[in-house]
Amino acid sequence: MKPHLYDNFAECINQASYWLKHRSKVVHTDRWQGTDISKMPEMATFEVAHCSFGVKMEIYDRTLVGLAESRNNLIVDTGANIPWADDHFWERVSGTPMNPGSEWKKWPYGHSAEKFLDEHGKFNHNYMERYWPKLAGLPQEPTFSKSDWNQKFEEEQHARPDMIMPRHTGIKYNYGDLNDVVNLLAEDNLTRQAYLPVWFPEDTGGGSKRAPCTIGYHFLIRDDRLSINYHIRSCDFLRHFRDDLYLTARLAQWVVDRLGERNDGSVALRLGNFYMQIGSLHLFRNDAIKLWG
Repeated sequence: MKPHLYDNFAECINQASYWLKHRSKVVHTDRWQGTDISKMPEMATFEVAHCSFGVKMEIYDRTLVGLAESRNNLIVDTGANIPWADDHFWERVSGTPMNPGSEWKKWPYGHSAEKFLDEHGKFNHNYMERYWPKLAGLPQEPTFSKSDWNQKFEEEQHARPDMIMPRHTGIKYNYGDLNDVVNLLAEDNLTRQAYLPVWFPEDTGGGSKRAPCTIGYHFLIRDDRLSINYHIRSCDFLRHFRDDLYLTARLAQWVVDRLGERNDGSVALRLGNFYMQIGSLHLFRNDAIKLWG
């Protein structure tokens, strides 16, 4: 049973707003990002659970409509926070697990983010570490850009030549990353295994600390079109939803571009559909008052 397929992101955002305003239930959890909010009535949320929808991505396909038009369509339809979302996207796909990075400070809703930094000046997780987990946690000092990470990593390796790399391994195999997902798609374009996890086992049962909202992304190529299925456990409609749509569509574009660089031109890979499953789509009570009056 497929979810409803919208013609563009603007349509699905309007529908999500309707669901929250007319079909939601009030839910007040005890914790938010590991913080006790049980006695904070303003932190109650209007929630729609188990949302599922799809969006056709033809008008965001650079090959079909051109680079400028596809970019404009995506920005306008999602209403993402530009230029922040673009700058943060390039941070995510930089190839380095920098932490904390620099764009978090520029996020329009990030005025309280600094309190989540640990004693080393890092977050307990971020997208860069989860996209590129093989060396996540290294170097030990905070890193703010790709060049900063590379420099500090080289310095740390020089100071600790006995360090064994890669650091992270699973039960049976080494960790994979975003490039490994691209490699798998390039080798077997009909694979069902091209999944990039963001939620790791260490996040399980960790209600007293911050945990990723995103669970992961499944990439599937059928009929020379790449679709992306975005699984997310929790999504704040006001602060995150539009940027999440934009950043995930950009990720699909990025994967198509990387695969296009590897083929011989015999296959013209296009963007397929965008699918999203949200465990909890919600809007805080105070935010609802601002939006709805």
